[in-house]
Amino acid sequence: MQVSSVNDVKIYNLSYGKSLPEWLSDRKKRSLQKNDVDIRRRIELIQDFEMPTISTTIKVSRDGQYIIATGTYKPRVRCYDTYQLSMKFERCLDSEGWVIFSEIQLFDGKKENRINGQNVDFTVGSEVYRLNLEQGRFLNSLQTDASQSNVCDINPAHCLFATGTAEGKVECWDPRARNRVGILDCALSSVTTDTEIEGLPSISALKFKGALHMVVGTTTGQVLLYDLRSSSPVIVKDHHYGLPIKSIEFQEQLDLIISADSRIVKMWNQNTGKMFTSIETEHEINDLCLYPNSGLFFLTNESPKMNTFYVPTLGPAPRWCSFLDNLTEELEENPETTVYDDYKFVTKKDLENLGLAHLIGSPLLRAYMHGFFMDIRLYHKVKAMTNPFAYEEYRKEKIRQKIEETRAQRVQVKKLPKVNKELAMKFMEEEEAEEHVQRKKKGRSLPNILRDERFKVMFENPDFQVDEASEEFRLINPIVSKASEKKKKLKQLQEHQQAEQEEEELEGKPSDAESSESSDDDHGWVEEVQKQHKLLRREQKLRLMESNQQIHSKPKFFEIKTGEEFKSFKNAAQKHKLLKTTLEDRLKHEEKTGTLHLSDTTVGSKQLTFTLKKSEQQKKRQEAEKQHHEERRRLGRSAGHLRGKAMKRKSFF
Repeated sequence: MQVSSVNDVKIYNLSYGKSLPEWLSDRKKRSLQKNDVDIRRRIELIQDFEMPTISTTIKVSRDGQYIIATGTYKPRVRCYDTYQLSMKFERCLDSEGWVIFSEIQLFDGKKENRINGQNVDFTVGSEVYRLNLEQGRFLNSLQTDASQSNVCDINPAHCLFATGTAEGKVECWDPRARNRVGILDCALSSVTTDTEIEGLPSISALKFKGALHMVVGTTTGQVLLYDLRSSSPVIVKDHHYGLPIKSIEFQEQLDLIISADSRIVKMWNQNTGKMFTSIETEHEINDLCLYPNSGLFFLTNESPKMNTFYVPTLGPAPRWCSFLDNLTEELEENPETTVYDDYKFVTKKDLENLGLAHLIGSPLLRAYMHGFFMDIRLYHKVKAMTNPFAYEEYRKEKIRQKIEETRAQRVQVKKLPKVNKELAMKFMEEEEAEEHVQRKKKGRSLPNILRDERFKVMFENPDFQVDEASEEFRLINPIVSKASEKKKKLKQLQEHQQAEQEEEELEGKPSDAESSESSDDDHGWVEEVQKQHKLLRREQKLRLMESNQQIHSKPKFFEIKTGEEFKSFKNAAQKHKLLKTTLEDRLKHEEKTGTLHLSDTTVGSKQLTFTLKKSEQQKKRQEAEKQHHEERRRLGRSAGHLRGKAMKRKSFF
């Protein structure tokens, strides 16, 4: 099996690989499978799915159970049963022909036939002969204006019969009236500004889609999509090979049209004409058949083996080969990139500049996407002929590169940026050490932050300046510094190991020395971080104390309420004098002022009563409370009269 990807669409060629003859023994087959990779990887969906020499046409039954194919030599028809995965029967014929499901034609390649209910319509020359299968006799033939009719088809929706002629026209007939209802000139519509046509485009393929659409293929490689309500094509698709279109199929789910000429199969969108994917084979293609409601299709070609392709994007695998879905899913997990080393991709404009436009359609160019692949050796030869001064330009470029290399070996002054100079110096030192190590290993150097455009602003904008006095920097700096030191030690250890060429451990040093050093380094940076935390807390306490001292050292001002007098300054001198006098004098002074009352008791002892001096607010509060109680006392009513009335009541008994 061969896997390819065109336009990001995976295509699996299931018939790729060598075939084993039937007369080989089982032991010989097993030995060949062990030695040959192509035989081991081949997938044989249907047994004996091939022809003796050439396969011409292939069709699938409507229920999908049978596959009918024709080929030579001798001319024969083979029927394959998909339920049994083998050939059901084989019949040899007297002349070459092709099979379309439910009818077998034994005429040469210039004739085409279709079954419509009980009638068989087939073309011979300019006439369309009609055979009634129920009555077993010919009906009146239809006379066309063409010299020869190549293809025909019947619309299953309304039974419109159409024939494609050698003059590039499509004649449509109504079988109920046996009259021609219209002629469509496709030869003129196939000629566009981008197409180059040699000769008259004849109709080589014809297919109806639904009730209103028809697709026509010409012998010059154009595919035209028509709406039956208009004489102009909706879209024109060119294969760019100038080869006749052999077959046309439709993919309903993705709105794709699949057209094939003798060299390539193209799948494109019927609404926009955008390319979906394409398939090229080694041998010339004769016919195309798409398996219904799946991504599997068959190709007959000028070789004994009939090709089988599977495209998972078009649909799932048929029920009789459902294992293909699991197989392709496993292959997609390990994708392989396709590299074309021996080919050069060129566009049509490049070919015109090189003077190779006449090679389009020849085996030297392989059409791909919007251009072509050509041999790289041919490209270089033609390039040298068309541009003889290319070598001089190449020589000047090489000289300039050599001069730049010699300039780089000179002594260069390190220019530090204006912002984050210390950080830039650190990166420069790391870069020098890394270059030294890579030079010894002859490896690829890693990119540096100083030359990276993404970090350019960090060394130009002052807003990105690293504040080394900030709390965040002081906490994270020990970790970064220890990590850089550990990295330097590890590099030195690796260099030392390479110099000594020791395999297991260094001389005089056990193997666990490195782990002990790493644990000591971890313990060291932990202590450094704890130390920084303590310093930060101490500085925070000092700042708090300084702020408190500044607050207490400032004078406080108080506002005096209305109605009060400020007496502190007046009584300050008098209080100061009283403090210097004796206790006896102070007691006498307080007795005079009324704050102290001295009296003798009956038992002969002394009694002192102090009266605290009240402030003006306390006096006002006491006075207000006194007035309030007096007012309540006046408003209160006595309840004595209620007691007298209760005593005068008579008893109940």
